Amino acid sequence: MRIRRTLGLILAAATLAGTGAVGAVSAQAASTPTITREECTAAGGQIRSIPYGGDVCTLPDGSRQNIT
Repeated sequence: MRIRRTLGLILAAATLAGTGAVGAVSAQAASTPTITREECTAAGGQIRSIPYGGDVCTLPDGSRQNIT
């Protein structure tokens, strides 16, 4: 009985550790892409200034990217 409980705890800890690692990778991959002003205008986008948010490029397909 004690061995089963120990194995269960080990499996639970391994599962949580794996989930945490995947979450960190997903969060990094989901970061907002950035674009320069020149790239925005070359792609046919429009630059908008958002109060307290910086400049944003709105591309013709409707997507938005922060300007660096």
